[in-house]
Amino acid sequence: MGPAGSGKSTYCATMLQHCEAAKRTVHLMNLDPAAEKFEYSPAVDIRDLISLEDVMEELHLGPNGGLIYCMEYLLENLDWLDEAVGDYENDYLIIDCPGQIELYTHFPYMRSLCDHLRRLGYAICGVYVLESQFMVDKSKYFSGTLSAMSAMVQLEIPHINVMSKMDLMAEMPETELERYLNADPSLLLEDPSSRSSAKFSRLNEAIVQLVEDYNMVGFIPLNIRDEDSVEYVLSHVDNAIQFGEDQEPREPARLYTGRFAAR
Repeated sequence: MGPAGSGKSTYCATMLQHCEAAKRTVHLMNLDPAAEKFEYSPAVDIRDLISLEDVMEELHLGPNGGLIYCMEYLLENLDWLDEAVGDYENDYLIIDCPGQIELYTHFPYMRSLCDHLRRLGYAICGVYVLESQFMVDKSKYFSGTLSAMSAMVQLEIPHINVMSKMDLMAEMPETELERYLNADPSLLLEDPSSRSSAKFSRLNEAIVQLVEDYNMVGFIPLNIRDEDSVEYVLSHVDNAIQFGEDQEPREPARLYTGRFAAR
């Protein structure tokens, strides 16, 4: 999940490649009816059921209204989804979601979809992706932080927040970086633009208090060019859904028959 352009599809493609390299069975599901190009070939594609382009043309709706109609249509045709994922009930699914934030923060569609998948027996983890460029503007950063927190409250599923494109922040001092990854509320009060008027200062103080009261949001850094970074994010997702705990341990390829050296 996450805003448009935050790197959701790139995250999905990166995790697919990483998991396949580790010999894990993974399938990708496209849940964005407006998607046009992919870095991967989805195993399940909502556009086989309904596409945003067709809805806009036939119902004369705009992009936002059309997307909402598509999600409502999906929830009215969950038998299609059940059949589409029926062959993957014991596998790992990565779901690439639309970039309209309201679907996670205001409307119940994604919550209903998650509830349905859980009834099918899936363990679910929400991954909210925010791009590192949000850290350049403190006001924009806290807007993203609040939307991530709203999604956590709305969906009520195991959830992690990921800060993508971290290779772009290589020049930021580590101490400053940690404040953004830990969602330090005092960052907003330090922003000179936040003190433009008494009214907005009080609003920012209320936002800071809200973030502190919930104390839910923190970000895991992701650099897709760093394999250790990708594995670190994936390990958090695996832990959230307890992936692999019911699997039998793998047999070693061959037994070691030599002597062990003691030092």
